[in-house]
Amino acid sequence: MAAFSFELVSPEKLVFSGEVDAVVVPGLEGEFTVLRDHAPFLTTLKPGVIEIDVGPKKEKLFVRGGFADISPSGFTVLAEQVIPLADLTAATLDADIEAAEAVLKAAVGNDSQRIALEKRDQLRELKAALKL
Repeated sequence: MAAFSFELVSPEKLVFSGEVDAVVVPGLEGEFTVLRDHAPFLTTLKPGVIEIDVGPKKEKLFVRGGFADISPSGFTVLAEQVIPLADLTAATLDADIEAAEAVLKAAVGNDSQRIALEKRDQLRELKAALKL
């Protein structure tokens, strides 16, 4: 497989930078895979798992929202938060769900309520998918 440049950036640090074979990303409108020479576009991300394929090695990281920018020069993900899957526990997800429920309770207006509800539901789905 042909490699291309990929960077995963969080507000705290550069999480990953290097040549990769493929990256699977949780786009707002569905999961998509980026390979070399992918058509350029910009999209938002939903909370989910990014899978970075570097040869025989695959790295999986949870991202909480952000943006994905695919250009001729490479692929960049600017994530709100990045957590290695190995660091996710039932307790951390329960705390995140509880915080999302508090935001939902305090939300005013249909848009705010919809966004808060989607975030809480995505966290619940992630917890179920990881069987935690």
